[in-house]
Parts: sequence; C-alpha cells; structure tokens
Amino acid sequence: MTAENIKRQLLALGNPKKAEHSKYFFKTGEGQYGEGDKFIGCTVPETRYVAKVHKNMSFAELEKLLNDELHECRLCALLILVEQYKKAGELKRNEIVDFYLAHTSCVNNWDLVDLSCYQIVGEWLKNKKDRSLLYCLADSGLLWNQRIAVVSTMAFIRDNDFGDTLQLSEKFLYHNHDLIHKACGWMLRETGKRDESVLTGFLDKYYKKMPRTMLRYAIERLSSGHKKKYMQRA
Repeated sequence: MTAENIKRQLLALGNPKKAEHSKYFFKTGEGQYGEGDKFIGCTVPETRYVAKVHKNMSFAELEKLLNDELHECRLCALLILVEQYKKAGELKRNEIVDFYLAHTSCVNNWDLVDLSCYQIVGEWLKNKKDRSLLYCLADSGLLWNQRIAVVSTMAFIRDNDFGDTLQLSEKFLYHNHDLIHKACGWMLRETGKRDESVLTGFLDKYYKKMPRTMLRYAIERLSSGHKKKYMQRA
C-alpha cells in the first residue's frame, strides 16, 4: 500500500461540510496556529480505520503522507506509527521514535500531537530514567514540540508518575500560548484523577500565577468548594 493509495481512500471518505468546519475549528486563518492547513473532512474513526488496515506501511511511504498538505493524510501516518509502535520490539520502537522525532514539523496541530505523542514518545520514555528529551522539546521554542513534551507525560500519569507533568507545568506557567496552557491544564487534571492531593498541592503553590485557561482545565473535576477557592485569586 502506497501513500498515494491511502490518500485516495481518505479523499473518498471526505465530507466538504466537515472540511469547512475543520478549517475554523483548527484555526487555519492567516496568523492563526494552523494557518494554511487543508482538510478533506474525514472523521478520526474513519482515518483510524484506514490506518489500522494499512499499519505495515514503510517509513518511506509514511514520510510521503507526513509531508502531505492534507491534514488527514498526516494524521493517518501518525496513527499508523502508533499501531506499529504497539506491536514492535525494542529495536523497531527505537526506530519509530527516531522517525517520529525527525518529523515533528509535520505534527503541526494539536490533534496530531494529542493522538500520537504519548503513545510513542511517552511510552518510549516511561521506563527510562533519562527523560531529558522532554526538556529538549520543551526548550525548542517550537509550539508543537512543546505540546509534545507536555502531552507525552500522559503515559507517565497512567503509571501514577507525576513528576515530569508537574515540572513541565511549572516551566510553562508564563508561556504565551493557550494551547500550552490547555495541555498543561489537561495533564494536571489527569494527575488529579489519579491523586487529587498531588494536584491540589501544585495548585496551592501556583494557582495565583497560573494562566486562567490552565487553571480552569486543571480544576475541572474538583469539588465546587475547591473550584471556588482557586478561581478567587487575590
């Protein structure tokens, strides 16, 4: 199966109304974070189905999909990488991670990040002592690399390992983009679902400094009393 054949399958599943909606939902206007991105209107389940059917695609063909102008082609390539990673041995997993990291410029919208990074980068790092890669991504100055760093910690959170989530959330307290605020707030909320005391400990220390979006995401599942406390900032 070639990239060209997969693109034809995705085009056949496209929906012009959904494509038009996606242009606004993913902020593709001039100066917006998804500027110039193009959609054909496939749903994620449809794209995931195509990915699972063709999960054995070579890196060479995946690279073509990742460099395609169509959002759904890039998403399909990433979902194929996720499927490959699940079944791969250690050597192949290393190759998948290297390939993923070499193409983060193509992982260039929040859904592309969120549907791939923690299942590849996060899973690869979760049993490693050296997680400096996360902080290299966080320090890169590139919005999508920074979001990859934060959302990859989902894999750690699921193992009740919260340290990197907290450290990165602290690091990004003064970040200037709400997509990073949302990512940190989301990961903090996931931390709170596992251990509320870890979340409230972080909030007690930083809630007065946190961007409002990050705070609102983080406290979403807390009691009304907790929410009131944290939203009434001095």
